Amino acid sequence: MKRFLATALACATAVLALTVGNPSTARDDKPAPMRFEWRIEGPADQCGSHCRTWISATGVITEETARAFEAFARTHNVRGARLVLDSEGGSVLSAMTLGRAIRNFDMTTTVGRTTLLPSDGNGAQRAMISPNASCESMCAFILLAGTRRYVPSEARVLVHQIWLGAKSKRARETSYTADELQLVQRDVGRLVRYTAEMGGSMELIETALRVPPWEPMHRLNVDELRRMKVTTVDHLFEQDVPAPPVAATTPNTITTSAQGQQRQR
Repeated sequence: MKRFLATALACATAVLALTVGNPSTARDDKPAPMRFEWRIEGPADQCGSHCRTWISATGVITEETARAFEAFARTHNVRGARLVLDSEGGSVLSAMTLGRAIRNFDMTTTVGRTTLLPSDGNGAQRAMISPNASCESMCAFILLAGTRRYVPSEARVLVHQIWLGAKSKRARETSYTADELQLVQRDVGRLVRYTAEMGGSMELIETALRVPPWEPMHRLNVDELRRMKVTTVDHLFEQDVPAPPVAATTPNTITTSAQGQQRQR
């Protein structure tokens, strides 16, 4: 507990020097908000009756994202499902609300890109998952929400400071009011609590706070992903877990005392 409090204090202190907020909402191109779509694996003739399913979560986390997920969950059985993330981040508060909803449904989270396959005209359109995807900024904290978390080696989890969106492009030249600093400190405090709640490491927060918006985001390597508890399992689907080797057995030999013969069982 003492170590946790010390880390939280260090995070808050860092914010005084490096104002953090939300970078994604400041872009001019206005990337599409996150969408949730139920997908089934294909081609059907290859996976047959064992085709796997998942929920594709692609796009920016906006103020409406958590509500969009709640609406999706009312019409789909999401409990225990796999959530495949491909996002550049977004709203801090909405990401934490979404993360808590994901945890309540005991979901598995991962990073991946869902690609639709050509429709064969027979039922739902099939799809496939590629590990060539990114989970940036607040997406990394949504990833933490999974009860089980898997990051393929090819996927990219990138973190940096979450800056005030309207001021991220000229972060060095812009001045900040006391109210803005107070708002940022409050939100970082909430993020620290959320990270602990999800079973993540405080090192994840510390690493993000060391990267200002005018520098390239930091990509977490395999060791960091494990150490910071961003990834906790080695496979996304149970079918991908290698079967244990079958040990060679030697038949037991029984000698009958009456006849001196041997039988095997």
